Amino acid sequence: MIMIESNFIKTIMENDLETGKVKEIVTRFPPEPNAYLHIGHARAIITNFELAKLFGGKTYLRFDDTNPAKEDVEYVEAIKKDVEWLGYKPYKITFGSDYFDYQYEKAVLLIKKGLAYVDDLSQEEIAKYRGTLTEPGIESPYRNRSVEENLELFERMRKGEFKEGEKVLRAKIDMSSPNLNLRDPILYRILHIEHHQTKDKWCIYPMYDFAHPLQDACEGITHSLCSLEFENNRPLYEWVIENCETDHIPRQIEFGRLNITNTVMSKRYLKQLVDEGKVTGYDDPRMPTLVGLRRRGVTPEAIKAFILSTGLSRVNSTVDVDQFEHFIREDLKPKVSRIMAVVDPIKVVITNYPEGKIEYLDAVNNAENPDLGSRKIAFSRYLYIERDDFTLEKPNKNYKRLALGLEVRLMHAYFIKCNDVILDENGNIKEIHCTYDEQTKSGSGFNARKPNGTIHYVEATTARKATFNLFEPLIIDDENDDRPFIERVNPNSWIKKYGFVEGSIPSTNVLDSYQFIRNGYYTVDKESTEDNLVFNRTVALKSSYR
Repeated sequence: MIMIESNFIKTIMENDLETGKVKEIVTRFPPEPNAYLHIGHARAIITNFELAKLFGGKTYLRFDDTNPAKEDVEYVEAIKKDVEWLGYKPYKITFGSDYFDYQYEKAVLLIKKGLAYVDDLSQEEIAKYRGTLTEPGIESPYRNRSVEENLELFERMRKGEFKEGEKVLRAKIDMSSPNLNLRDPILYRILHIEHHQTKDKWCIYPMYDFAHPLQDACEGITHSLCSLEFENNRPLYEWVIENCETDHIPRQIEFGRLNITNTVMSKRYLKQLVDEGKVTGYDDPRMPTLVGLRRRGVTPEAIKAFILSTGLSRVNSTVDVDQFEHFIREDLKPKVSRIMAVVDPIKVVITNYPEGKIEYLDAVNNAENPDLGSRKIAFSRYLYIERDDFTLEKPNKNYKRLALGLEVRLMHAYFIKCNDVILDENGNIKEIHCTYDEQTKSGSGFNARKPNGTIHYVEATTARKATFNLFEPLIIDDENDDRPFIERVNPNSWIKKYGFVEGSIPSTNVLDSYQFIRNGYYTVDKESTEDNLVFNRTVALKSSYR
């Protein structure tokens, strides 16, 4: 069961319920459908849904689709799938465009109250007139148009009589306010673009800062949770609610963003990686997108546990990627079968084992979870072991693997001793010749001598060929590296290795996950075929990256 630690938003909600300020908690997750969601968005999703659920409330999934120039149905469907994958069912799925008529009416109301006007200044001129943090803004020469003229011009904007950028509707607030967001912000702009929901009904679209509070009011949102970057927008949020005379008054509350070391947390940068071909797409297993993490084998349960472990505060925070990986391991450890795979193989010939004979040895799939059952592991004259489990050099006393003249135990099988090494014409190891001791079978109780460690293997004739994708961070954090972002892409972020998995692997459906003994946690990739299995390393058995 997920436990939510005490945090300032939880406390606010408790107090609001106790004092009768609200009757139930209603939250919303309002993504703009212009990109795929990433692990940073997961914090907002989980926070909104879990807090509402804690108090028996409800959460809307509302698409902020007020900018059709950047939005697409592709992203709408992807976001729905991501939210569902994380285990959440929204109370209702809505679109900001559902409220376009309502928002237009409220804009007309502001004009009638003398609180909004149509401006002819260009975007560049508006920015120039706005002033700076130390200098007040300058009023537009169109600021004092009459209510009648503004109503007429706004109606003509709606009818499509003006070009994009020719006119905007601005709030009339305070051009000398120390908060730049209150210096007559733009409420509506002209866009002659077909909308993915409303088609060609509208050619004027509300700005986020105007639309969002009104959407919250329409849906009865009690606590409008957003990231800290919107703190300076809150006075405008409250101004819109107050002056548009809404029936419901929502409350905006900001919380800090969560950053993860060596992890790209910018939609713009992620798009750049895709557009410039530095990754294979948004579902590239190296990407921090939810589709990328899903393909890599990260579970929604691990993401939830990680997000909730970081708490919630009023400041931005950064956690080490090792913390995220810890929760991935902890979630997978009791869930998946533990089988043997050889990622970088060397062939082993057991010279005293009968040619053509294969025996099958018993092994449980996961000692921590009996429900995962057991399997039969093949053993024969021909095996593969990891290249790292053998050395040609004379080992020191701390070396606990195979070497010439040394004896090791093969997991679930027998002791083997290396007697000879066959090299190719280039001096590389071609195969290793060993003998086995029949009396040392696993489970026999043999303890007459102690082997030089235990290593794993796969039987060669029944093994299944596999490709293993190993990943490191796409971008390595380095405060001293001032190169452009795209030039800092890690060239070793995706390494392919080739080897084998044991033939008794329970199943090889896409997204099936396993712990490869002594290697790490791996998940079957979508590129996998029966003839060549492809596995993505979800996470190593322990942190190996520094």
